[in-house]
Amino acid sequence: MPDTSSEPLADEHVALVVTSSTREFAGRVWDIRRETFGMGGTDVVRDFVDHTGAVAVLAMDEEGRVLAIQQYRHPVRSRDWELPAGLLDMAGEDPLVAAQRELAEEADLVASEWNVLSDIMTSPGGSNEVIRVYLARGVSASDETFDRTEEEAEIVLRWVTLDDAVQAVLERRVQNSILCVAVLAAHAARERGWSTLGAADAAWPQRDTVRA
Repeated sequence: MPDTSSEPLADEHVALVVTSSTREFAGRVWDIRRETFGMGGTDVVRDFVDHTGAVAVLAMDEEGRVLAIQQYRHPVRSRDWELPAGLLDMAGEDPLVAAQRELAEEADLVASEWNVLSDIMTSPGGSNEVIRVYLARGVSASDETFDRTEEEAEIVLRWVTLDDAVQAVLERRVQNSILCVAVLAAHAARERGWSTLGAADAAWPQRDTVRA
């Protein structure tokens, strides 16, 4: 039945009792976990990708252009346009530090101004992956360049206006979920004078929840 509440939309954390949690498959990057939990008086079993979490960076230059990178992604057989991004697979690493590292390693860039742009659950029905997207401004070349291997060895970098990036999303010419969310969020934030941005060190309760 419809919820007629006038409260603003907000995800709600629910602490259901998990009675069983086992790793069914151990992968190179992430695992498959099977959990049993009680809901509505019955036991429910679900398999999901047990993900480390990740960070991504929407870098913006002084002309208002955003950086997109293109690289091959084998599961979708495509060289898609993305944002610099990386896993939170180093124990205890601060997400902001990870984002700064990824921007340097994938684009040879540093930035003087950082804000939280968006927090995303990429596929909550099948993965506990959560991603924090940062807006990085005051961008300049890093002091060193990085060697890239595997898919990253063929990375293509392109600066495009934010409006052109939004148009590419709306015309479905780009489909990477993180890129799509980030450029639409940045466009909306710009229309609001960037008032919706979060501090670079803002709390990230959803990550704390899924990694508990």
